[in-house]
Formats: sequence, C-alpha cells, structure tokens
Amino acid sequence: MRDSADTSSFSLSSLLCHEDQTCLNQLEVESNTCIDSNPCFVSVDEDEYVENLARREAHCFGSKGFVPFTDCSASDICWLKTARLDSIEWIFNTGRVFGFQLQTAYLSVTYFDGFLSKRSIDDGKLWAIRLLSVACLSLAAKMEECQVPALSEFQVQDYNFESKVIQRMELLVLNTLEWKLGSITPFAYLHYFINKFCAESRPKGLFSDAIRLIVAMAKEIDLMDTRPSIIAAAAVLAASDGQLTRKMLELKMSVVSFLQSQENYEHIFSCYNLMQEMVERKDKTPPKFSISPSVLSIHSSSMDLLENSVGTKRRLTFSDSDQCCPTKKNHRP
Repeated sequence: MRDSADTSSFSLSSLLCHEDQTCLNQLEVESNTCIDSNPCFVSVDEDEYVENLARREAHCFGSKGFVPFTDCSASDICWLKTARLDSIEWIFNTGRVFGFQLQTAYLSVTYFDGFLSKRSIDDGKLWAIRLLSVACLSLAAKMEECQVPALSEFQVQDYNFESKVIQRMELLVLNTLEWKLGSITPFAYLHYFINKFCAESRPKGLFSDAIRLIVAMAKEIDLMDTRPSIIAAAAVLAASDGQLTRKMLELKMSVVSFLQSQENYEHIFSCYNLMQEMVERKDKTPPKFSISPSVLSIHSSSMDLLENSVGTKRRLTFSDSDQCCPTKKNHRP
C-alpha cells in the first residue's frame, strides 16, 4: 500500500475514465435468461454462473459473514457512524437527482466502506467524509452509468469542492481499493434466489420488497464484512415470509449448493433477523437515521430495470499545501 504522500505523485489525467458509453448490466441480463420462459426454472448454466459469482465475492469481501454495527462506545466511533449514515443518505439522494440506478448508489457505499476498512479519517473531519462520498459516487457512476455528470455538478451541502480536489480523492480511493472496482452487489443474486426459494409461489411485490431491504441494510452493516450473497438470500427470505424459523430457513437454503454450510446458515439467519427488526422499528426510527422514503420511490424506475433484467488501517491525512480542505459555503441570512 502506498501512503497518502505517494498517491499525490500520480498524474491527475490518470483519473479520467475512458470507458465506452455502454451500460454494464451483464450480470442482470444473464441472470434473466430463463425467467421469461418459465419463472420457476433455473438452468444449469445459471447455477454455474451464480456459483462463480459466489467464489469471486470470497476474494473481495471479508469472511466475517454478518457483522452489524454495534452501539457507540467511543466518541470517535459514534462520530464516524453518524457521518457514515449522513453520507449514505447523501449518496442515495444524489443518485436519485442524477437518475442513477440503485446499484450505482449501493456500489458507491461499498467503495466507501472498503476505503474506511483500510484507512481512517480523523475525528471531526466532516469535509473529508463529504469528499470521500463524492469520489465514491463518481467512481461508481463511471462503472455503472451510461452518462456521468461532470464533477462540478456534484453538490455537497456546506462545502465547495473543486474538480481537481475530487479527482485527487478519486485517485486515493482507486489506489486504496487497488483499482478493484468491479464489485459484486446483492442485486446480482436476486432473480436466482427468488427462483430457488419461491419456486411454488411468489408473494406480490417480492422483488421490490427485497430491494428495499437490501438498500436499508447498507446503513446497518459494514458492506465489506458481509458477503453480497448473504444479504441477497436474507432479503429474499425476509421479503417472502417474515415468520420463518431457523429450521425452515435451512430447509429453503438447502436447494442452493454453495449456501450449504452451518456458517452460511448462521450468517443468513442473523441477517434475516436483523431485517425483521428493521421492519418492526421503521416507524420509530428518526428520519436522520433512515433512508428517506423518497429515495426508493424516485428510484422506482431503477427497481423496475433490476426486476426486468436479470487489513491494517492507515490514517488519511492531507497537508495544508494540498488545499483539500475547502472553505465552507457562506450562507446569507
């Protein structure tokens, strides 16, 4: 790993992505191959494809399985947790403004958590958290969207970030993540698990309910510590039936070969229980700590697209000469 001083030596031009203007939705398209002909049928090729996804995610995500955030026990942890929740809200709201797909916003949260799993940000440096949010959403958009807004269009409350400052943060994120941006999300598993777990009957609104649970889980857990297949399986099971026992869950999961281990059963059952708790407390949760309802309603077109398609931490520091800490916006009374 390079330190922050090394990353500044890279040319800013290397930040600019030169991908073709094409949508990178192959995962969803491939997973939808057999749905039209028979919604309860899963092909051998799809089984192999999803098993390959599960093997790939093992190299990108932690082995802790399911790790919910605990209550704040220190001021710095509590500050970071609050700042992260605010960032997630900003990411999904900004994605809605730009018309991004839901998986773009979710992917940016994965980058955000991945960055913080390897680097730390000093307590109280809210500007650095805001800048990280912008960089992660911009990078995710370059990976997933056909049209990417200019960096100057990413508006952040209270701060004015110059494009070159955002580019430098993009490069720092890229190097921290070792340029591995092709991360797997739970959305890639949804069709497969729905066909497997709900072959006999599908509750109305199952797909959209599962998506809502996946998005809501982003604020509850560190996405780098919980494998996407675990989240997706739990979301489909929770959306289909909120009264499943441990034994009933294991029976349903037994039809998926790569889930057949006591460790996976335990992780999915724990994730399933947390999702049920989320549903029960959603009306009691302060707006500050929940994904705004407007986020999912405005993202409805993205949900339709999904349904119809198939280490050691290092402290992040900036020198005064970097000029990365922007001047706060002046608000007139």
